[in-house]
Amino acid sequence: FLFPNNQKMSQKEPSPLTLKQKVGSGLVAVVFVLGLFVGSFFNVLIHRLPREESIVRPPSHCPRCQHRLGPGELIPLFSYLYLAGKCRYCGEPVSPTYPLVEAATGLIFAGTFLFYGPTSHFVAALVFFSLLFLSARIDIEHKIIPDQLTLPGIIAGLVFALILPGITLGQSLLGLLFLGGLLLAVAMVSRGGMGGGDIKLGAAMGAFLGLPQALLALIMASVLGSLVGGTLILLRFMSRKEAFPFGPFLALGGAISFIWGQQIIAWYLQLWM
Repeated sequence: FLFPNNQKMSQKEPSPLTLKQKVGSGLVAVVFVLGLFVGSFFNVLIHRLPREESIVRPPSHCPRCQHRLGPGELIPLFSYLYLAGKCRYCGEPVSPTYPLVEAATGLIFAGTFLFYGPTSHFVAALVFFSLLFLSARIDIEHKIIPDQLTLPGIIAGLVFALILPGITLGQSLLGLLFLGGLLLAVAMVSRGGMGGGDIKLGAAMGAFLGLPQALLALIMASVLGSLVGGTLILLRFMSRKEAFPFGPFLALGGAISFIWGQQIIAWYLQLWM
């Protein structure tokens, strides 16, 4: 029950190997470039979902002059550098967060591929890490986590548990109910101290992680959030009454637990044996 991922993956999935054993560097580069283009789409989601705008219409355009961007202006990273970080038509500065999101997404794609290789677990990990990244990025800027991310994330976690090696569907449901329910209880006790987006993100994380990795993710998120929040308050960068996004810490705890959760739990249990 404690280590279902290791047991099932050892039967059906190859263990993580070195880069030379797994794939060539050329294929990793292809995955990285694919991640750059997906990151460009992520920028659309980050900008439009919190504003409840369509992600299809209108096409990508300058927010100041409304000029529609051409294909040459939509090449990840390159367009930003070529245009010196400004709109070609009106000269409006383009936020550096756009190429940073593209680069980060490319690294997430390449890093996930290096770790898991061309396996079904790579697909599940990539969906999970993309959900965490988008949720954290939007929460940092807007203090919300859109339902358009978390609700499909919950469904995806359950589907992957049903069709892929890893946790069982029952363990996925337990993780969903445990982490989502616990965060809901915290929100009710704190009377708004926990947002609905955090609760749904926690439920999605539980669906992907199952138990006990979901509990580990929450513990790590709480510790990291308390350390960072406490430090910011002590340094007077924020007040005690100021809203503090918990989503990024949930995302970080979820990513760590997904990759190394079983090893961390095994190490902890050995301390008591």
